[in-house]
Amino acid sequence: MPEREDGAGGPPAGEPARTTLRTLERGLVLLEAVATADGTATAKVLSRTLGLKPGTCYHLLRTLLESGHLVRLPGGRYDVGPRAATLGRDLRRRSGPSPELSVILTRLHAKTRETSYVSGWYHGSLVLQHYLSGPNAVRPAALDVGYSELMHARAGSKAVLAFLPGDHVTALFDGVDLTPVTPQTIVDHDALLAELAEIRRRRYALDLEEFSPGVCCVAAPYFDETDHPAGAFTVSAPASRFGRRREWLTTQVREASAMATGLLRTGRLTVPTA
Repeated sequence: MPEREDGAGGPPAGEPARTTLRTLERGLVLLEAVATADGTATAKVLSRTLGLKPGTCYHLLRTLLESGHLVRLPGGRYDVGPRAATLGRDLRRRSGPSPELSVILTRLHAKTRETSYVSGWYHGSLVLQHYLSGPNAVRPAALDVGYSELMHARAGSKAVLAFLPGDHVTALFDGVDLTPVTPQTIVDHDALLAELAEIRRRRYALDLEEFSPGVCCVAAPYFDETDHPAGAFTVSAPASRFGRRREWLTTQVREASAMATGLLRTGRLTVPTA
């Protein structure tokens, strides 16, 4: 029987059994908030932002400090500690791209001089595995390694979705509201299916300010030896620059994906001929 937060052996009579510990949930949310704040979070701000009582917030912070998941900085600020950083490194090591795919990503970044991404499957989710920022970096704040949300709004996700079996796509989105991230986001299911059909035809996907205002992306999928979409390479740029470079960026992204497909099918990393 699940343990209650107060340590008793079960829930009160007539109440359903709890499957989570509220204190643990709060601690994890607090840890995420500190990580997102990049060393600027204070107890007062965290308490107000997360809706925690000051006493509860301080108790959670002390616990995470003692465990090494947080460190206290001058001025009463908090940041991620060594134990949390180790968890992040372990996750990146296990969920990140292979060295060969990283080489392809580095090549794409060096050629385009734009922020470049590679995504792939991890435990059944399509996640952002790695990215390299361009000299004039344009990267939506929400995007980071491990991100897997809002698949209908991102070029990298749409590039893969377009080549999944139709029943898989239906299972992903049936009964799910398509969140309008920007005014350009596709929020109609039929329109999304039409977009995926167009992506299958042209072999690449676009995000024209659908995920972040002022930012456009182009992505192309790569495939494994069974012709299953294994992931995608993506390049993002400001909308004004993207408009001028769209055709050339599309060519570079498709070349990167062709290299990855060839690698997964033959085990050899080669540059495809034009």
